[in-house]
Amino acid sequence: MAAAAIALLPARQTLPATMMNFTRRLNVKSGSPAIFSVTSCSYSSSSSESASRKQLILYSKPGCCLCDGLKEKLHSAFSLSSPSPDSYSLHDVELQIRDITSNPEWERAYQYEIPVLARLRSDGTEEIIPRFSPRAAVDHIQTKLAAALSKDN
Repeated sequence: MAAAAIALLPARQTLPATMMNFTRRLNVKSGSPAIFSVTSCSYSSSSSESASRKQLILYSKPGCCLCDGLKEKLHSAFSLSSPSPDSYSLHDVELQIRDITSNPEWERAYQYEIPVLARLRSDGTEEIIPRFSPRAAVDHIQTKLAAALSKDN
């Protein structure tokens, strides 16, 4: 059995936010199983405590093209958002990407639903955000995320 080699490389850093986007490089011989690892991304412009930061969770799995499309749009939405006192900003949002294949409970709950995006409430519970159309524009996603994250609980 040939082993799959995966390298996680920083693709780009956008200032003033500290944001790392990781790219996977996969070297697999045909017919060999591939093993993927989970990457967690954090979009934050300050060193504020995570309690004050808004948190999103994306349930995903390797090889899911809808998941990959949403990840790209979320990356763009966070990158293009600017800190503004006049409106809600996505500048201080922490995104955690969870691979459902790594946890049987997540897999049972979301195997037919991914990608699933949830916001983490202040009490530690998760609230599922209604699914975005794969054709949704980045500015539409920014608006909907800002509305969902501006809720108190």
